[in-house]
This record gives sequence, structure tokens and C-alpha cells, in this order.
Amino acid sequence: MSAPLEHLILRAERLMERLESCLPHRLAEPDWGVAPAWRYRKRQSGAGWGGAVLEPVRHVGRMGFGDLIEVDGQKERFARNLAQFVAGRPANNVLLTG
Repeated sequence: MSAPLEHLILRAERLMERLESCLPHRLAEPDWGVAPAWRYRKRQSGAGWGGAVLEPVRHVGRMGFGDLIEVDGQKERFARNLAQFVAGRPANNVLLTG
């Protein structure tokens, strides 16, 4: 290997080390049985990102499909889209908000 190529590789490795030091640490796998839902939270420190955590959501507000009122058209489209997804046919992403 030529000296210029070795020098380039060395510089690239140093750059990668510097970039990797800025990335958040890998999250440990949580105990999924502790909670029915999880929330990903980024934490920011004064000097940059301080990492992120998965937090358990222990109390989830439960609402049934029948509890939704005055949105019959949206419910029909959602149910049709979900049926398409379950059948393996093309379907849209659905964003549910409250």
C-alpha cells in the first residue's frame, strides 16, 4: 500500500473516531414485560446530546374504536386501510393523535 493511501486511511479512521464520540450510546434492551408501551426520550445536555432512554409508559389511556364519535368517515377509511394492511396489500401509514 502506498504511503499517501495509508495516510488517507489513518486520517479517515481518526475522523470516524471523532464522529462516533458524538453519537449517542447504544440503548440497552429493556424488560418489555414491565409496561404495555414505551416512549423514546432524547436528553440534551448543555454541550450536546446527553443520550436517550426508553421510558416505560405504565398507564395507557385505553379507548375503543366505538368510543370515537362524529368521525364515521375517518373510521371507515381507517378500517379499510387496516384490512388492506392485514391482507398484505398496499396501505397507508396512519397517525393517531388525541
